Amino acid sequence: MDSVNVTDNQTGVVRLSSLAACALLKAEGLDPVLQMVVRDRNRIALQSDVLGASALGIRNILCLSGDHQCFGNQPQAKGVFDIDSVQLIQTVRRMRDAGEVIGGDKLASPPDLFMRGRGKSLCRSFQIPGRPSRHKGGGRREFIQTQCIFNLKRFKEWMAPCQRIRADEQGLYPWRNYTH
Repeated sequence: MDSVNVTDNQTGVVRLSSLAACALLKAEGLDPVLQMVVRDRNRIALQSDVLGASALGIRNILCLSGDHQCFGNQPQAKGVFDIDSVQLIQTVRRMRDAGEVIGGDKLASPPDLFMRGRGKSLCRSFQIPGRPSRHKGGGRREFIQTQCIFNLKRFKEWMAPCQRIRADEQGLYPWRNYTH
């Protein structure tokens, strides 16, 4: 399935609200990915935006820290960073899976969504992609999103362990589940 990525004040520059842009794209029949950065909003505003996104039918959320505001068009702005991106993933998961917000209050209706995490596909450390996604936020994300890929050979090498992990989880390699 194809989706449209909507950045959240990319590079610390004031832009149209990512939630508003996603609502407009959704109205046009597209599948938007809502980026949420912890740089500009505290935990109350972030959780509110998660609920708002779900109410608008936006199902994909990419949780990020955000570029530091000193790189943007208002470098004197104060960053919020009330929680970090790992805590945001944990918060969104808790809202969706346990139906509660950070303070423990129960939600009348948990948000219906998928969480994305960023994949550093061509980083120098070259880690197996399943491992970071299992670690960040205390569990695996449903899918990852990378930057543009220009080195397809390297990307295929990076994806091979992902495909094996997915096949194992779907039971396509049952013999790997046996211990000797």
